[in-house]
Amino acid sequence: MQETAQAVQAKGINDKVAIALAFGSSAAVMVLELVALRLVAPYLGLTLETNTAVIGVALAAIATGAAMGGRIADSVPPTRSLGPLIVLAGALVLLILPAVRWTGEVLRGGGGQVVFLVVAVALFLPASLLAAVTPMVTKLRLSTLAQTGTVVGRLSAYATVGAIAGTVLTGFVFVAKVPTSTIVLWLGGFLVLAGAALTIFFRGLKAAAKPLALALIGTSLTLVAPRPCEVETAYHCARIEKDPARASGRTLYLDQLRHSYVDLDDPTYLEFEYAKNFVAAIDTKWPGKSPLEALHIGAGGLTIPNYLKATRPGTRNKVYEIDPGVIEVDKAELGAKPGPDLDIQIRDGRLGVRSESADSRDLLVMDAFGGVAVPWHLTTREIVADARRVLKADGLYLVNVIDFGPQDFLKAELRTIAAEFPHVGLIAKPTALTGEAGGNFVLLASDQPLPGAAIRQRLGSTAGYLDDPAGIERFVGDAPLLTDDYAPVDQLLTPFAS
Repeated sequence: MQETAQAVQAKGINDKVAIALAFGSSAAVMVLELVALRLVAPYLGLTLETNTAVIGVALAAIATGAAMGGRIADSVPPTRSLGPLIVLAGALVLLILPAVRWTGEVLRGGGGQVVFLVVAVALFLPASLLAAVTPMVTKLRLSTLAQTGTVVGRLSAYATVGAIAGTVLTGFVFVAKVPTSTIVLWLGGFLVLAGAALTIFFRGLKAAAKPLALALIGTSLTLVAPRPCEVETAYHCARIEKDPARASGRTLYLDQLRHSYVDLDDPTYLEFEYAKNFVAAIDTKWPGKSPLEALHIGAGGLTIPNYLKATRPGTRNKVYEIDPGVIEVDKAELGAKPGPDLDIQIRDGRLGVRSESADSRDLLVMDAFGGVAVPWHLTTREIVADARRVLKADGLYLVNVIDFGPQDFLKAELRTIAAEFPHVGLIAKPTALTGEAGGNFVLLASDQPLPGAAIRQRLGSTAGYLDDPAGIERFVGDAPLLTDDYAPVDQLLTPFAS
């Protein structure tokens, strides 16, 4: 056994190389896990369930790889199998993007479960191979049983440090600086080169030929695979589409959803019904052109801030948006011009509301809830109470909620808002109010009575309106109250019509 260890040392697998392999392979697994969350987001959103599922797949891959690596190390000399295994892992990483993109393109508008299955398989296979590296390297470093504890403990520790490094670098650096596709290509390429170097060193160039060919195929397919977005932001896959029926019309897509519509020539033109309902509530509450102090949580295409700028000169809009990429798209493609009447802050909405002075705003618009993913911390009683603190005595709180099916999330959010504000209302399609349909719901809340009759008159037959306390109570039923301690938003939400 001592002779074998010396032969291995002569081949270059010393302690530093072993540590580098354990560190690097574990870091690569965590990079893959976080990238997989990014890949699935355009189709399923970043919900608690998708995060949980991806983490579960990654852990299953780590467990499988650890067991597989130990068995392979005992049956095949690691000097023969280690290099090709890393090359194959890198080649499979390079195949992730085309597999996911083509699947997503074929199933655009549906089939999210199939897309997730593809992502899960694409994550599981290379992650399992990479998780097998540490037990194989450990086998190479064990020259005597007297060293077992030291060798296993040291390599396990460095593998854990590598996992931490991969997580932190991906979350704080890689995703913020470069597109996901670049991360995947660089990771796959690095693994292929590292594995090829080991393979060539131990077994010669011929042994690396097949895995290298697979890596080349993966890279080529990635370059020709369809791209689901024009701009990849820190949180979204964004793109702008021109309206063929309106030359100046632009639609902002975030992930797969039509998020905002902007007319570059006419900011008073409103395409989406929920935006019209927002405006109906605002203009009924404040007839005329009096300027407002308005706070917006969620930027989107800045449709409502631009409308207020155009119709109420002197209005001061402050916008809190967590995703700087969305703001860049707004500036580059949708004509956004920050200034005294449009103060855009890159900040989490919850922290933004907390920083606002009491009794400082006439209007607070919460438009940060998507149809797939909802930031739960913007739904709870605590944020509603903070919104009430920020609003003036006659201020208005408006919330855009998207829900379908049993509308459990909508009802819970309505109950939560009603727990803080004495006067609440609900605008939606008449069929949505009766539970026959879903879509966008606009929630209104104020410390002062709402102008219900005037709102109904303005809406006409285009939407229904509900604001009597008994009707609200019947509609809400036994929906839960959302708090910072209990907000199962992902479980309550029905994101698509059923």
